[in-house]
Amino acid sequence: MKINQVEQLVGITKKNIRFYEEQGLLSPGRNRENGYRDYTEEDVKKLEQIKLLRKLGLPLEEIRMMQAGKSTVADSMKRHLITLEREEQNVKHSIKLCEILKDREGLLSDLDTHELLTQMDEMEKTGASFRDIENRDVRQKRYIGTFIASTVMIAFMSGIIVLVIWGFNTDPSDAPPLPVTVLIVAMPAIVIIGVLMSLIQRIREIKKGEVDDARKF
Repeated sequence: MKINQVEQLVGITKKNIRFYEEQGLLSPGRNRENGYRDYTEEDVKKLEQIKLLRKLGLPLEEIRMMQAGKSTVADSMKRHLITLEREEQNVKHSIKLCEILKDREGLLSDLDTHELLTQMDEMEKTGASFRDIENRDVRQKRYIGTFIASTVMIAFMSGIIVLVIWGFNTDPSDAPPLPVTVLIVAMPAIVIIGVLMSLIQRIREIKKGEVDDARKF
């Protein structure tokens, strides 16, 4: 089956499917006639396994070990539980500090941040860790960058369409035949549609954090 069918069946985007192939977690065969990837039921099953484990937060290396038979499900989960428990403790530390701060009235300028950062440093020396929302900030930047790039391209192509129509109306005698003019206008219009479709797909990918997954693992 084709990658579009697999995307619909498993609920994993084509970009992530290819990412898992690059990481060696999936190796679909090739259609001898056209050279395209030809996914089997076994490939779909592997992707479902990957999706399950990724939803649980397992890194790719752990999944790779499980696929190779170097680690059982039980062994991998025991290791992952240690990681989750550590993350749970980190969240508890953040909750504890937030509980202290919620009772402090006043503005941010009144807060003794040096004292609090010193306290956090001491807690980190004993193994504590705190959440970092840098990834969320980076994701917001990706939204902005995506919109800007798409807007520039759409504006450029729209300008071409306007110029063609303006030239046709200004001097119809020197204008190319109507079918040719329609074709010239249709080409940037198709590009605009493609950019819009890519924009929608990109927004979905950013929302799902796929890029963050690729960078993290």
